[in-house]
Amino acid sequence: MWCVPELDEAYIERMEDVLRVYERPYDPREPVVCVDERPVQLLDDVRNSTRRADGTLRRDYEYRRRGTANIFCGVEPLAGRHFTKATATRDRFEFAKFVREIVAVYPGAKRIHLVMDNLSTHTKNSLVAAFGPVEAERLWNRLQVHYTPKHGSWLNQAEIEISLVSRECLGQRRLGTLAKLKEQTRAWNRVANRARRTINWRFTRRKARETFRYSTNFTRVKD
Repeated sequence: MWCVPELDEAYIERMEDVLRVYERPYDPREPVVCVDERPVQLLDDVRNSTRRADGTLRRDYEYRRRGTANIFCGVEPLAGRHFTKATATRDRFEFAKFVREIVAVYPGAKRIHLVMDNLSTHTKNSLVAAFGPVEAERLWNRLQVHYTPKHGSWLNQAEIEISLVSRECLGQRRLGTLAKLKEQTRAWNRVANRARRTINWRFTRRKARETFRYSTNFTRVKD
């Protein structure tokens, strides 16, 4: 669902920037990586599941809460490369480590285009806090960051990745520990990378201008 409360110049400028990046042809020297995260409840069964004679599994509706965790989801849409990582929290230190792991995958890249939203941890300061100013500068200089507009998370292709992880990796299963969550997300990530699952993004700048009725100089077209 699109959530566009106000189509102002700031929104259009960031939307156009993100869509411009998506329209770039695939270039391994300048990969485009989209990242996002989602909270996860850790749930345990109170009673063991039983299997019926017909082979179906019977699971009790009651469950026990075991706290919360986080899943970072990253994807290079055109190459089908996936970065899925379960962590205890989504704080700035975990974000910094996630970014460093992504950067390490592209040692020969000229720069990495990183698409993400405006969460307070999604800044260079998180890297400084985690690794110090020198290492943070080295990592940040490898990136060209493209922030989605406020209320524009639908422009982040990592949202599609989160949806896939939610349906295919988590599903209706109850995972009661961070260790189990990490095991399942690693397994899903291996399968996705082996399959090189790409994303066919079709919403272009031209489509945006037609849909939201604004001109190329960011002037809204009146009805």
